[in-house]
Amino acid sequence: MTEFGLKTTVHFGQAPLSYLDTLKAQKIFIVTDPFMVESKMADRITERLSGKEVSIFSNVVPDPPMELVVQGVNEVIAFRPDLLIALGGGSAIDEAKAIMQFSRKIGELPDMDFIAVPTTSGTGSEVTSFAVITDREKGRKYPLVAPELLPDVAILDSDLVKSVPPGVVADTGIDVLTHALEAYVSLKANFFTDAFAEKAVLTVFQYLLRSFESSEDTEARAQMHYASCMAGMAFDQTSLGVNHGIAHNIGGRFKVPHGRANGILLPHIVEYNADLKDYQQKEYSLAARKYARLAELLGIGGVNVRTGVRNLISHIRKLEKALKMPQGFHDCKIAQAEYQKEEETIAQGALADGCTATNPRQVTRADVIKILRQAW
Repeated sequence: MTEFGLKTTVHFGQAPLSYLDTLKAQKIFIVTDPFMVESKMADRITERLSGKEVSIFSNVVPDPPMELVVQGVNEVIAFRPDLLIALGGGSAIDEAKAIMQFSRKIGELPDMDFIAVPTTSGTGSEVTSFAVITDREKGRKYPLVAPELLPDVAILDSDLVKSVPPGVVADTGIDVLTHALEAYVSLKANFFTDAFAEKAVLTVFQYLLRSFESSEDTEARAQMHYASCMAGMAFDQTSLGVNHGIAHNIGGRFKVPHGRANGILLPHIVEYNADLKDYQQKEYSLAARKYARLAELLGIGGVNVRTGVRNLISHIRKLEKALKMPQGFHDCKIAQAEYQKEEETIAQGALADGCTATNPRQVTRADVIKILRQAW
């Protein structure tokens, strides 16, 4: 039996932040980053919480480390809120998830409702039961996976992403594409998750470049915000694949932004998962056939599965070049000797990563090493 369900209620469209006017909670703990406070973006939330007791924890940084989670846990236990709001990008939402989970376990707190308000269009964390926390000493990222990490409510306000700079739009947008593609070919993919993944892929190719080129293109910014959420809905049910398994380990060691690492790896992973042989090949893997199906939906299909997959890979590369993204890790200020030195450790970490377990093609150490060298 296969199960599909959605816990999170999503508010979007016109004035979605007005939902906050209906809150009954009296003690509210907000997890965000310093920029949200300094830029007054957080005021858009707090101005709707008049008459309530509010505590703001703004100690969020990219790739949130465990020590900051511990700080947040201590503050939550002391404040004892009945509602937690995460405001920011994936790092803020992930840190809020970890703070909430550990606070409940350690502090014997009453149930807290959880609202996520994303301000970037990439992680889909507002609708997933995943969070990623960094161990700085070991240089590794650790996924947390638990049903209780799912927010009760997600608020998608496209006004909050208007000021996102082009570089971040590119990184986060390619992260959306990677989420959708990995969910689409995951071993746990199903009829319903395929629908979300397909729509997310089509939306990315239609709107990401427009969103990158102009912050005034409100339609493109809104559509990418929705695509991020849809991709999150898909991969929350299916998990991901070796693309994320490798990216988690590269990001932890070399401080490459997560979406950027995913983007560099993505064309190589699609080719790897498709497992194309020679031109006489008659039987193709399910992943290859699904990639070819996406190529058809994008209007770039070929005369057979092989050409469809090749066209999809070419389409991904073309988009990434237009977004001015690095084409290899050599463009990320990583010393080649250091990169090569870490190959074995990255490979071991990728194989142990929970995301890799649902990759459509069984991955070996040698496979990861080969992909790392292709992606250099």
